[in-house]
Formats: sequence, structure tokens, C-alpha cells
Amino acid sequence: MLTKRIIPCLDIKNGRTVKGINFVDLRDAGDPVELAEIYARTGADELVFLDISATEERRRTLADLVLRVAEKVNIPFTVGGGISSVEDVDILLQNGADKVSINSSAVKNPQLINDLVAKFGSQCIVVAIDAKEIDGEWIVHLVGGKVPTELNLFKWAKEVEQRGAGEILFTSMNHDGTKNGFANEALAKLSTELNIPIIASGGAGNMQHFTDTFIEGKADAALAASVFHFKEIEIKDLKEELKRNHIPVRL
Repeated sequence: MLTKRIIPCLDIKNGRTVKGINFVDLRDAGDPVELAEIYARTGADELVFLDISATEERRRTLADLVLRVAEKVNIPFTVGGGISSVEDVDILLQNGADKVSINSSAVKNPQLINDLVAKFGSQCIVVAIDAKEIDGEWIVHLVGGKVPTELNLFKWAKEVEQRGAGEILFTSMNHDGTKNGFANEALAKLSTELNIPIIASGGAGNMQHFTDTFIEGKADAALAASVFHFKEIEIKDLKEELKRNHIPVRL
């Protein structure tokens, strides 16, 4: 059985790590390079770095900051935010990213997924999907959750898989920052309907939430931010707890 991955997420705005609730009310959470180094040293399986204002401000992800982080870590490192071309991805991979995450640009131009996969391989391409449950239906949102689309989460996820993406990072906007647990019902449906790994994001508040998302949500990896940034949960303790619950992890 494949080990389940624990992934701290560095949401970056203006060169600093930030964290909010339901995608708003951001507060400072520290220097991304320092945090990345700590996580790599203390047992994180991967890191995700999201330049959360890149798409909104129509500029590229900060490649120099990516390079500084990459120099400090020895674990897989995924970068997202404002990526909309093969050239953007090329720059990030050259600056030390192992994978890239695309979101709004994939919805606006689904062919981009195919183009990136053809050039860099599936293993490099993560498609992030931010969705909100509205009247019982999961609706995909863009631009950091600000712009609703008419896309259904499950239909879009299936198309993403068919176009060759290697992984899906699903964030429930209803759960993000609330610390009430992950969207396990939606995650379980995604995991059942798709054959590529699903990363759970949005809602981690305690260790039990991670156990639940791996068992009930059938997630392949769990991503969290504030519980790690503000030291509410230490990754080493979390992994020991998961192991006690018979969930395979890398210690």
C-alpha cells in the first residue's frame, strides 16, 4: 500500500507566508524560506508553494523566491500561482520546482493541461481545483475562489484526468481555514471515480481530521497550512498518530 503524504502549504502574498479563513482575512505566518526548511527537516513528505495573488494581479509566480526555497529543501516541491503557459512552467522547473500546480488557467484553457503534460510529463502537472458546495452541488471557483464558474467539480476532475494531469489538489472552500475537518464525502467520491492521486485541502484542525480524510475521504495526501505554521500540530507527532491508526506513512 502506498504511503499517505503530509504536505504543508505555503500560501505566499508579497513574499510572505499568509493564512486566511474561507479564502479571506489573511494574516502573516512567517518567512516562506525559513518555514520550508523547517518542514523539510521535520518530516514533511512534500511542500506546496502557492503564490495566491499571482493570478489576480496577472503576474508570474516569484521565480527567485522559488529558487531560494528549492535550495533549502530535499523533498518534492510543487509551485502554483499565475501559471498560464509552457514558458512559465519551464522557468519554475529551472528554478527548482519539481511539479507545478495550475488552476484558473486550466479552466480557461483546458488544452494547457495537454500541452504541459506533452512537454513535461504527467508526474509534473498538478491541477488544483477550488470548489464550493452550493445547494448540494460542488461548483468550481477561480481566481483564489473569487469567481464562480458553471463547472461541476466531479465532471471537471474527470476531464482533468483524461487530459493527462498527474494529480488533483482539491480544496473545499466551505472548509478552508475553518479547522472543522476535510470535505471527506466529496473526496471519497473523487477518489472512487478517478485513478489519479487526490490531495485533500481545506479544513485541517486536529490530528483526527487527517486520520478521517485518509480513511473516510480515501485521500492520497493531506495538505494543511495554519495548523503547521502556528505549531498546533507537529508533523512528527501527526505521523506517529497516523501510524497508530494503521495508516501507512513515511516516518
